[in-house]
Amino acid sequence: MAPRQHAPPRRVRRGGYRYRRRRVRAPIGAGERRALVRNRLIESRLTPNAISLTGLALNLLAAVLVWEQLMFLGGVAFIVGSIMDTLDGRYSRMSGKGTPFGAFLDSTIDRVEEGIVLAAVAGYFALHGDQVAAAAVVVAVLASLMVSYTRARAEALGVECKVGLATRPVRVVILSIGLVFAKGASLGDFGLLKPAVYVLAALSLVTVAQRIWHVRRVLAV
Repeated sequence: MAPRQHAPPRRVRRGGYRYRRRRVRAPIGAGERRALVRNRLIESRLTPNAISLTGLALNLLAAVLVWEQLMFLGGVAFIVGSIMDTLDGRYSRMSGKGTPFGAFLDSTIDRVEEGIVLAAVAGYFALHGDQVAAAAVVVAVLASLMVSYTRARAEALGVECKVGLATRPVRVVILSIGLVFAKGASLGDFGLLKPAVYVLAALSLVTVAQRIWHVRRVLAV
């Protein structure tokens, strides 16, 4: 039996003119559109390391803007750079382009980014003669590094350690609020940078204690 052939679209005469009926394609759904974009990204030359380095560049820009006392712009650059830090890991898992060195580079860049922006904040307070706030920034930097270090050491011992209040996303949110709503920023003279630094330092210290206690409890079982 010969295969059935589809007839060409009919021509219909209306008002003395002829036109050809065209088939209307169904609109692409949101899921199909996301899948199309994801496939194009995977097939592109974009790598997770390139996303990580872009985030580093944005955080370096944020530090320069904070040093120049452009707090709102520095906060925006810090937020966008931090978003890039979250995207590189997801893109690595989604595309299958991740490497052990890429994971190491990502973790290292995260620590550098947080430290360099906070260093610029400490310099800002030092220039204004606020020694207490500058010292609080130093405590926040050390405690933030210890939060990451305790997790790394715990995982080296085979203990999952994601507990605590001041995780990386929480610290980013606190510092972002402080920068965007700092004194003299575009969104108003709220002066939230100093309270944000105090909260960041306190929560980071509490988180270090929480993780030490968590590891001790797990290993004691």
